[in-house]
Amino acid sequence: MKEQLTKVTAPIRNKRFCFYGAGSMAEAILRGIVEQGLAEAGQISVINRSDEQRLAELNSSYGVVIPTGREDKDQLLAEADILFLCMKPKDAEEALGRLAGLSKEGQLIISVIAGLSTETIERLIGKALPIVRTMPNTSSTIGLGATALCFNNQVTEEQKQLSVDIFQAVGITTIIEESMIDSVTGLSGSGPAYIYYVMEAMMQAGIDLGLSPESSRELTIQTVLGAASMVHQTGEEPSVLRRKVSSPNGTTQAAIEVMDRHDFTSTIIKAVRRSAERAREMGAELERSTTR
Repeated sequence: MKEQLTKVTAPIRNKRFCFYGAGSMAEAILRGIVEQGLAEAGQISVINRSDEQRLAELNSSYGVVIPTGREDKDQLLAEADILFLCMKPKDAEEALGRLAGLSKEGQLIISVIAGLSTETIERLIGKALPIVRTMPNTSSTIGLGATALCFNNQVTEEQKQLSVDIFQAVGITTIIEESMIDSVTGLSGSGPAYIYYVMEAMMQAGIDLGLSPESSRELTIQTVLGAASMVHQTGEEPSVLRRKVSSPNGTTQAAIEVMDRHDFTSTIIKAVRRSAERAREMGAELERSTTR
């Protein structure tokens, strides 16, 4: 993976943002922009297909601009310097077709639509525009996300920097080639769910061993939090840290031996691979549906 760009936020302050779609990821990103002081709420607009209540909630919570009618929506889309595509994949073709007559030269398109390539986005809009494809994960909603970004050839160096700055407001970023986006989906895009699954099992084991649900939950949460922090803060490999707490014939080693007998490592690797494969399958299905 490529090196991250150096953070420079000043150019963002002069930009107008529009979020096309108002789901949880759109909210996470716009909240990060506002809370990190990258832009004022008045520079940010949000539109969606029909859920006016959702837009009203975002306006009330963050002070962002919302449309009052269809013409207002078109104006917000056309005037945006940075346009975020946050709609559901099934709505993408219709939404991008609408942009064909509204997008302006140099308008930066940032997509969080899973499975939709930069090439297809450009084709559906009908013009050559700078497009950033991203794969954030759900931890972005609490500012601890991991986002991979890739760029088409139209994206300038300044636009690359702006994109990185925006997603660093909700976590860490890494720049990849677009061919690697499905691998990122398998690893970090779906990754939080793998950890939750392990946590579910640990909590249940604690309960089965006689702990109260409350104690089992709190101990599991702190254990996972502490383990991740240890890897992050010490810089040591997980395998090294694991060996440090696995005394020969001790309790931890006994547990690891059970996991090894049940091919725990192999199962996790297969799961990540399958997630990446499914991402490719879904992307292919979406690509086919937009060319019918």
